Amino acid sequence: MSGAKILFVGESWVKHTTHIKGFDQFTSVEYEEGAGVFLGCLERDGFQTEYVRAHEISQRFPAIAADLAAYDAVVLSDIGSNSFLLTDETFLRSEIGVNRLQLVADFVAAGGGLVMVGGYMSFTGIDARARYGMSPLAAVLPVELLPYDDRIEAPQGLSPELVARQHPAIGDTPPDWPVLLGYNRTTAKPGSTVIATVGGDPLLAVGAHGQGRVAVFTSDLAPHWAPPVFLKWDGYPVLWTALLGWACRQEAA
Repeated sequence: MSGAKILFVGESWVKHTTHIKGFDQFTSVEYEEGAGVFLGCLERDGFQTEYVRAHEISQRFPAIAADLAAYDAVVLSDIGSNSFLLTDETFLRSEIGVNRLQLVADFVAAGGGLVMVGGYMSFTGIDARARYGMSPLAAVLPVELLPYDDRIEAPQGLSPELVARQHPAIGDTPPDWPVLLGYNRTTAKPGSTVIATVGGDPLLAVGAHGQGRVAVFTSDLAPHWAPPVFLKWDGYPVLWTALLGWACRQEAA
């Protein structure tokens, strides 16, 4: 890919841990990011990627359409809708502001790309906390979201099935995919294309919204649902660079 510009959002978190040692206890805090392998793949293939961590959305995610239009595609990974809807001006100061998810929907309708990747805070999410089915992106995604906790946990491992091997959104990705340990359950919308399934449900589905292209990958791009064997798979960089290229309308001929 030659210079496609990607806005990547999410895949970071803070852990606040309580340590109990007999009578005594203390707490510690850790900050972690999960997208290193994924972002490295995009960088090596020539994408220009700007990373907005989960805690940076209020300050750094574009709040006007012109700023969002500077990108070719937006990737949302394991970050719930509240982080976009309850930004500082709204939640802390009760000010009227912009709906950033409506900006994304408008961005796609005008020709931009959108990729949503699964996780505990994607689609409907754990305890239905991600809540994208009640957001402006519900009409944009190529899948219907469940109204309740949509996680399918599969500690035994589930093997993806590739059902549209020639689709340009996966390029030369090998047909045999490693197992995954879970995903967000969705159902395909009429008119969308399901490229791969897992557990009989959509794993990779694509569609259009207005002039733009939209893709969902309903499992993870990093642990825990994506185990080490998936991250080390030869097809991992091929899959993601092909999918982002398709979303940006720069897929290989």
